[in-house]
Parts: sequence; structure tokens; C-alpha cells
Amino acid sequence: MGVIKIIKNSRAHVLISGRVQGVWFRASTRDKAKELGIKGWVRNTPDGKVEAVFEGPREKVEEIIKWCHKGPVLARVTNVEVKWEKPKNELEDFKIIY
Repeated sequence: MGVIKIIKNSRAHVLISGRVQGVWFRASTRDKAKELGIKGWVRNTPDGKVEAVFEGPREKVEEIIKWCHKGPVLARVTNVEVKWEKPKNELEDFKIIY
């Protein structure tokens, strides 16, 4: 008998500040999330930030949050706020919200 590893999903609501709009942040976030198998969404906020929700295995969510501290090449991230939430399991994939 092998050991069965149960992977619990985590959910993080993230707000990224800095030069994060107009630098392909949303598209790059979507691509990274899909690469990691994370569900959720990303969008620009009216005050110049990028907001995202990531849901998936805890280690993968932590990995994309770490990536958000740098972002794509042209981004200059100054702050990343993370609020951990209870997973809702209502997301089917990862998308950009316009």
C-alpha cells in the first residue's frame, strides 16, 4: 500500500501595487497561473493596481504569489498584499477580467 497524499486547495486574494498596468501583468499572470494549474482571475483596478484571486494547491498558490512580487519584465512591483480566504471551488479556469 502506498501513501495517499491529500492536496488541500488554498485561496488567496492579492493586490499588487507599483508599475503594474500597461506592462502585460494580467496576461503574464494568466499564463503563469495556467502553467501552475491554478484557477482564478486577474484584473486592473481603477487606482492603478492589479487585483487577482488564485485558487489551487497551497504550494502552487504560494509560488504564483512569489512570482507576483516580480511580475513580467517591464513591471516594477512595490507591494503585494495577500489575504488568505476559504476556497470556494466555484472557479473553472483562470481568466482576465476586463
